Amino acid sequence: MEMQKTVHFRNATIEDLDLLKRWDEQPHVINSGGADDDYEWEQELVKNSPYSEFLIAQVGEQPIGVIQIIDPKNEETHYWGDVEPNLRAIDIWIGEPDMLNKGYGTQMMKLVIERCFAEPNVTAIIIDPLVSNKDAIRFYKRLGFEFVEYRTFGKDECIVMRLERI
Repeated sequence: MEMQKTVHFRNATIEDLDLLKRWDEQPHVINSGGADDDYEWEQELVKNSPYSEFLIAQVGEQPIGVIQIIDPKNEETHYWGDVEPNLRAIDIWIGEPDMLNKGYGTQMMKLVIERCFAEPNVTAIIIDPLVSNKDAIRFYKRLGFEFVEYRTFGKDECIVMRLERI
């Protein structure tokens, strides 16, 4: 049996532009995202916002996915609307199709949860999978996220889920 390799993060940079654009074109990424998903990577990767960060997940030296962590109260787009302070919102996806269903997403989520809660003032993490993305919803429930509400973001019917600090 092959031993699973460990995931680690590094900051996304403008050098990741082509990689991220390629991942955005993958059918499994398109299906898990929403109608309004356009990350404008050229701007995002150089923005240096105090309220948003993009991390590349790697296994060894191979990039496999990306995570965005935002402070939903203070980030510039106000995507989440009027929310309480001290939350983090995350987006996660594995870009490489051959890295799906190997446990890397679970590793990525556990690491990002740990990273978010390493900040003592963070009280909870919120996410918004598409209602149609049953696999993602099951995945988040296994990690302890609980249903909060159905909500429409742009044209996307989503489920808001929340993980409280323990």
